[in-house]
Amino acid sequence: MEIAGAHIVVTGGASGIGKGLARRFAEDGARAVVVADRNKDGAKAVADEIGPVAIAAALDVRDADATQALVDAAIARNGPIDLFCSNAGIVVRGGVEVPTKEWQLIWDVNVMAHVHAARAVLPSMLERKRGYLLQTASAAGLLSQIGSAPYAVTKHAAVAFGEWLSIEYGDRGIGVSVLCPQAVHSGMTAGITGDRAAAVDGILEPEDVAQCVVDGLREEKFLILPHPEVKDYYQRRVIDTDRWLAGMRRLRARVFKE
Repeated sequence: MEIAGAHIVVTGGASGIGKGLARRFAEDGARAVVVADRNKDGAKAVADEIGPVAIAAALDVRDADATQALVDAAIARNGPIDLFCSNAGIVVRGGVEVPTKEWQLIWDVNVMAHVHAARAVLPSMLERKRGYLLQTASAAGLLSQIGSAPYAVTKHAAVAFGEWLSIEYGDRGIGVSVLCPQAVHSGMTAGITGDRAAAVDGILEPEDVAQCVVDGLREEKFLILPHPEVKDYYQRRVIDTDRWLAGMRRLRARVFKE
């Protein structure tokens, strides 16, 4: 997939990875970029910075009807959507003690938002036999997340949904990529330093991730891995799961100094 001339929607576009993607897509010649975020003022600031090619939109990605309305409005304004970047995400710290309400919240943002997006854009993409879905998951979706069961579980589910979409629609003109970085500078990673930063092989800038995304989309790779080490970790997990789990327990002990 080429970015030049494309009509692109980016959710979670007010900050972090989403902001980096929206900027980069505009720089690479996208004909229209919709910067969508629950933070309407933040989305507007990014769109204003990008210039006339961008438009801001308020969106709570948990809301299926609002997602459909955004897609319909974008198509009416700028024609068919070529690339939908379902990027919004949150983290909830903790394990089995996390209240059910918070489990439901992170499920709705980290998983169901991808479902709402796909449901909204697929009919027009399938009609044209052309379109692309980029879903931001995490390396946690291939490995795990120390300190957050809800994040690990929902990111695994996001990867699984992306796999299903690729299997179901990959021969019908629909491209699917899943973005699985480790830590990226954003509000979500504030305070990660020392051993914790080393454990995630360093914290990337959103611009670095955007470069990986552009390269990955051009090659139409399913997994886009800004931290290349993740591929090795993922292979080790599959080859010898028990050994990998033991290694993760050692890592957890080192990070949390228990």
